[in-house]
Formats: sequence, C-alpha cells, structure tokens
Amino acid sequence: MKKEEIIRRMNPKLFQGICHRGYHNETDTENGLRAFENAIDKNMAFELDVHLTKDKQLVVIHDSDTRRVTGKKGIIEELTLKEIKEEYRLLDKEQIPTLEEVLNLTEEKVPIVVELKAYKNNNRELAEKTKEALRRIKDPSNILIISFDPRALFFMGRRFIRELLVAHDGKHEYTQCFSFLFEGLDLDQKFLKEKKYQNMHRRKVINCWTIETEESFSEVLPYVDTVTFQYLDAKKVAQSLSHKK
Repeated sequence: MKKEEIIRRMNPKLFQGICHRGYHNETDTENGLRAFENAIDKNMAFELDVHLTKDKQLVVIHDSDTRRVTGKKGIIEELTLKEIKEEYRLLDKEQIPTLEEVLNLTEEKVPIVVELKAYKNNNRELAEKTKEALRRIKDPSNILIISFDPRALFFMGRRFIRELLVAHDGKHEYTQCFSFLFEGLDLDQKFLKEKKYQNMHRRKVINCWTIETEESFSEVLPYVDTVTFQYLDAKKVAQSLSHKK
C-alpha cells in the first residue's frame, strides 16, 4: 500500500500531534481518565498502553509493574481486574481505567493510538482481546495500533493501521526484519539523527516519540508525519505540523 493511501485511511487529527499517555500534568496522572479528557478537550489524538490482566481484562497503564504510577507494588498480568480496581489507585487517586472505560469516554471524538504491551508471550491473546474490544469502533480511521512486538501487530489483522515501535536500545533490528509488514514506523527520536532513517519518511508513515522539548521537535520535524509528545503546548505542536502539508 502506498504511503498516500495509508494516510487517507487515518484520521487527520493524528497528524496534528499525539498526546503521550493522554495530556497529563502534575495533577492528572498519565493514562488516567482525566489525562484523556484533557486531550479530548484540546481536540487532540492521544496514545495509551493496554495490558491483559490475570482474568483476561484489558486495562490501561504503561508498565506491568504498578509501583511508578500508584506507589504500590504489583504486576498487572498477575492481578485480577477486581484486585486492581479495589487495591490500586493512580497517584491522582483515580482508578486505573479499563480500555472499555476509555472508549466510553472518548466516543470517537478524537482518535486513539493503542499500544499493545505484550507480557511473557501473551501477544496473541492480548491482540485478540483488543481486537474484540475495538469491534465497537465505527470508523477505523480513529484507531492506530502500535507495539514493540510485531507478533501482536500481526494478530490484530488489517482493519486498523498498524505501526511498529522501534527503540534505540538494540531492538532496531526489527526495522529491517519486520517494517515491510506494517503501514508505518514509530521511531525513537534518536534514530532521526541518522540519514537512513530520515529517508524512510519518503515511503513510510513516520511517527516520532517521545518529544518533550521544542528543540527536539524542531530537529525531527522535517522527517516525520506526526509526533507523540508530552509537556509541550498542544496548540503549537498542531500548528507546526499543519505547516508541513
């Protein structure tokens, strides 16, 4: 599929910047419903992370280990949804949300980037559960699926656009081995210092993560279609990306 056709299949709001784990701040914890509501209020796409609980429910949190965002030790994949809801709270006292709760909040008002967080080879089951949860989506352009695990992306099928996440920590061999299977790449910003990755922009949809400073944004802007960002002014990000069209 040509890049132009892929872009036509995606919600244009995805090319105005993507709020990393929602539009979180000092009072609203990442991947919480308030952070997502902040992004919706700004009419911005947002990214979230999905894990599969012990009882096969989909919850939204970045790490398997809950300590960083709750202050309490736990492994999502070893806990039931009931345990998570009753015994763990985000740092802003919100509950850890389920994917269903986020979809209910959003109602396709803005697009969502769903990152599949595979754990101990549960990639297929995670993908199948996520695919089932996303059947309610009326407009496939409102969902972008990303993952570091190419197997999870493969099991998602072709209804939604899929981008392979590539990190600058030894995992970049995925770029050569699997990039042709998917519609785009989600590149660690460090890659875009290299000419061969800059040139990928000509034939692949390229998102860059995670942009936190105006300096970094300026450096990657010529080589990306959009960016996943945090701690930046959403309006300025959208305006800068719109000038690329």
